[in-house]
Amino acid sequence: MKKVVPRFKTEDAEREFWASHDSTDYIEWRKARRSTLPKLKPSSQTISIRLPKPMLDRLKLLANKRDVPYQSLLKIFVAERLKAEFKS
Repeated sequence: MKKVVPRFKTEDAEREFWASHDSTDYIEWRKARRSTLPKLKPSSQTISIRLPKPMLDRLKLLANKRDVPYQSLLKIFVAERLKAEFKS
């Protein structure tokens, strides 16, 4: 028999609880069902960015070689650079 999940007063209290407890003691994951959240808003924001055409062409070429969409590759590059900038 699984343990009962306690009620939490705050989200922080729940976060602390799950950081130190194993969910398999409380939830029967084999009986879990997938759910969809149709009204969930994306956490990303659409932006418009102007790039020189040769730069965009090179980005698309490189993305094609890596078999990823060029927008995804651009996000990877930006994320890597941000990480490097904040480390220094």
